[in-house]
Amino acid sequence: PPLSPPQATESLAKVSRDFAETLVFAAIGGLTFGLLGMPAGFLSGSILVVAIASLAGRPMLIPLLPMRILLVLIGISLGAVVTPATLNGMATYPLSIAVLLAAMVCISISGASYLVAVHGWDKMTAYLAAAPGGLSQVMGLALELDADIRAIAIVQTTRVAIIAVGLPAGLSLFGLVHHGARSIGGAFDPAQLGELTILIAVSTVAALIAHRIRFPGGLLFGSMLASAALHGSGYVHVLMPWWVTNTVMMAFGAVTGSRFAGTSLRLLAHFIGAAFGSFAVAVAVTAVFAAILVGILALPVAEVMIAYAPGAVDAMMLLALALNLDPVYVGAHHLTRIFFVSLAMPLMARRAGRKLSMSEALKPPFEE
Repeated sequence: PPLSPPQATESLAKVSRDFAETLVFAAIGGLTFGLLGMPAGFLSGSILVVAIASLAGRPMLIPLLPMRILLVLIGISLGAVVTPATLNGMATYPLSIAVLLAAMVCISISGASYLVAVHGWDKMTAYLAAAPGGLSQVMGLALELDADIRAIAIVQTTRVAIIAVGLPAGLSLFGLVHHGARSIGGAFDPAQLGELTILIAVSTVAALIAHRIRFPGGLLFGSMLASAALHGSGYVHVLMPWWVTNTVMMAFGAVTGSRFAGTSLRLLAHFIGAAFGSFAVAVAVTAVFAAILVGILALPVAEVMIAYAPGAVDAMMLLALALNLDPVYVGAHHLTRIFFVSLAMPLMARRAGRKLSMSEALKPPFEE
């Protein structure tokens, strides 16, 4: 039933309080990690602190409208780093993407096999939990196919958080990226306000069109492509101010961290073995395929690992930006991964569901 005016006011006030509290935790984590010079610290620090607050029972929340604004701003920042050199590098994409698709198939099969063999999950839930990304599509399928939604959500969300926080630190530990925060964006110059207005307006329109036609990741990729076209053509040269990009990173880190809201520590502990185990399997498979590709094309290892990482596409794109990697290369691969998961995962899950139903039907009626 519709809320009465006092109820609506109270609900809005609660959402506002939760949103403000979430941003405070995000700022604490992001600024701490960022100012300490941790790789991608503004993003990973925010994710970690907000996730801890969520698990501690605090009502972490990022409303839909701010989240959409964040996606557009991320896309603008990503597109601003496009240069002729990055465009020339597209010649290496077809082989790299072909290897990516093979890796995604192996990640799905090996991850699902691990969950079935080690943790005794049914095949359909295991396939959905092991899917390399596409959380919204996977959760929709889980609801439709009557799979274990809680198990899938915890395994998928834990993997996203581990990758976003742990991958930059791991790459830095092995010397594959430079330790220290990268200055993202540029200084604000009032003389470039006109260019900045054009950049934001054109990118926002492109994002809305892509979102309207249901292009996967439309708000992010629409604004990114428009920004890339404007910068690549030399029409605009302005960058988003550094304080905007770092604030966006911290706020978006809260989006990932807040996915743990409503998850009790007891429930998390119940599924944590499956989450870490399936994550380890995914990383091992990814590392094998990344090593093969690096051996063939001599690409930067960090760039390939971020492009192949089965994490949230927006978080991976931000990591590429923060670690001074090629976001066009990374974006092309994650867009391919989104299409792969969207098209292949329903077929794999339904096939697993049919096999499960058939095996149940063949059981003796009074089997103990």
